[in-house]
Amino acid sequence: MGRLVYSMITSLDGFVNDPDGIGWVEPGEQAHRFINGRSRAIGTLLMGRRMYDVMKAWQTMATEPSDPEVYHEYGELWRAADKVVFSTTREEPETPRTRVERSFDATAVRALVDASSKDVSIDGPTLAAQALQAGIVDEVSMYVQPIVVGAGQRFLPARLRLDLGLEEERRFDDGMVFLRYDVRR
Repeated sequence: MGRLVYSMITSLDGFVNDPDGIGWVEPGEQAHRFINGRSRAIGTLLMGRRMYDVMKAWQTMATEPSDPEVYHEYGELWRAADKVVFSTTREEPETPRTRVERSFDATAVRALVDASSKDVSIDGPTLAAQALQAGIVDEVSMYVQPIVVGAGQRFLPARLRLDLGLEEERRFDDGMVFLRYDVRR
């Protein structure tokens, strides 16, 4: 049985992007290796349309011999994972191993997670907010980038109450900090 994991890079002030995008989201090599290691446990990626539009670049990115090894590894992991895109506007996926769902159904997502032999990640704060509010997320993990951006889309939605237990923390040489929490029910 898998676990539903919400994990993203966030600024110190809790934003996953700023008004100009995500140009500040650049983990160093040590942090990227750690992210790759955690990604090996993921069998299925659940994404909103905007997150998919950003991440689908990994389908062709990091395929040149001159690309850093950590990029090659992450690209291979992304391409190997099944992907579910939740979108009311996208008709067809643009990448293999991908399907489009028109709406988020918490019961169906929980059944998918429970039937999975690997963990399932939910990526993108808008989609994750639905899963968090439905009470089906098992783990919340943050990669806190040492930057304050002041505005943007929040990692966690407003008016959400979660009781969490800190299970792991790690600091990387680029100043990024990883925090992993189990959701207490």
